[in-house]
Amino acid sequence: MADLLLGRTQDNTDVSVATDDLVTHGFIVGMTGSGKTGLGIGLIEACLDAGIPTLLIDPKGDLTNLALVFASLSGPEFEPWIDPAQAKADGSSPAEFAAKQAALWKEGLAPWGIAEEQLAAFKAKVDVAIYTPGSGAGIPLNVLGSLQAPQTDDQEVIADEIDGYVTSLLSVVGIDADPLSSREHILASNIIAAAWAAGENIDLPTLLARVQQPPMRKLGVFEIDEFFAPKDRQAFAMRLNAVLAAPGFASWITGQPIDIDAMLRTPDGRPRCAIVTTAHLSDEDRQSATSLVLSKFVTWMRRQSGTTDLRVLLYMDEVAGYLPPTATPPTKKPIMLLMKQARAFGVGVVLSTQNPVDVDYKAISNAGTWMIGRLTTERDKARLLEGMTSTGVDIAAVSDAISGLGKRQFLIRKAGKNDTEQFGTRWARSYLRGPMTRDQIAAVMKAAPAVVPTSQAQTDAATPPPIATQPEAPVPEAAPTLGAAAAPGA
Repeated sequence: MADLLLGRTQDNTDVSVATDDLVTHGFIVGMTGSGKTGLGIGLIEACLDAGIPTLLIDPKGDLTNLALVFASLSGPEFEPWIDPAQAKADGSSPAEFAAKQAALWKEGLAPWGIAEEQLAAFKAKVDVAIYTPGSGAGIPLNVLGSLQAPQTDDQEVIADEIDGYVTSLLSVVGIDADPLSSREHILASNIIAAAWAAGENIDLPTLLARVQQPPMRKLGVFEIDEFFAPKDRQAFAMRLNAVLAAPGFASWITGQPIDIDAMLRTPDGRPRCAIVTTAHLSDEDRQSATSLVLSKFVTWMRRQSGTTDLRVLLYMDEVAGYLPPTATPPTKKPIMLLMKQARAFGVGVVLSTQNPVDVDYKAISNAGTWMIGRLTTERDKARLLEGMTSTGVDIAAVSDAISGLGKRQFLIRKAGKNDTEQFGTRWARSYLRGPMTRDQIAAVMKAAPAVVPTSQAQTDAATPPPIATQPEAPVPEAAPTLGAAAAPGA
């Protein structure tokens, strides 16, 4: 067990969270400008420093800043990453502003005992890899093209992985499918299950062909043509083909497979910070890519032995759209499952949001550690306090404390405790410059080693660093949108 330093109280007492407490999961909430991103990045850095790998789901692009750790704390290191608009507003040249940022970071890290030597040691022990599904800017992920059978005989695991893949695929195609009633979902799932049972790994073109000519005669008690008429199967195949034929589809079936082992550790055993950033995607494609990664992660998790300490941290930023209170996007099922089952496998899940009204508290109630920053409205505060009623804290005291929080100030309720503690967050090692563009991600990853799946005998990792004040996120460059390709006349 290790203690992960989060910050300090007003009387200069360290505030930490134990790794075995994080196995009971965590929830971070705070409005824009509260310091929520800095707190999350600080927690992730502490895990990595303790040798714990992290898998990060990054829909806004803020977590890519973990690739911006500058060991010498010099202006020239910072200059390529500063915001020119901030430099102009400061009345400084880019070089002058970069020097000021370097000095700011040096001054901010000093009270935490972090200087050039500690930053260099951190960079040496940690590998950062930025994965960009649907784009070649970072490490591309083959999220749709590979249908390799999971290495398990557990039928529940197999069924969950098939369900995750098919639900995400149909979402891309524009079909909101119920696994129990949708003919498309049932047929595609049975085709994949039959192939895997026969020891066959198939691909999307093969799946499309078998939709037209299914390998089974019956589904349930019905003949296949009665259950799903040939003309309707042909229409379904045409929708799948529209995605395959889309100009941007190649970027979704090239690159690394979703190999969780390779994403979490380098071949020499160093912890990896695996950042799956989806800021460049449409909302629908973010859902699909995230669901596929989470489904693979669940399968990987269930192959692990049980442990009471933290084996890996899964961190999801801005989770509201992926875990809504009423709707059921494809991401919701794997998140709910992880919040209920991951503890037994030593997997800690931390969910972060600025919209406490828009998350499902049935899942959040499973979180043992809550970290609460400034909130925008009384409605947000009321919804959060309602969600905390099961934690045993003094709701009135928490309400008063939230109202008095400043920037980078948080309340923490630790697992198994009925009281809260107020603290200020520590200074992050990473340069918090805000979301990176695809060109910036490409520049970071170009200098990094390459991450190769564990089934291959090479290394492909990414070794960047992080931190700074959080500017408004630049508008991300658009990526090919798969959902749009399937819509016309489908």
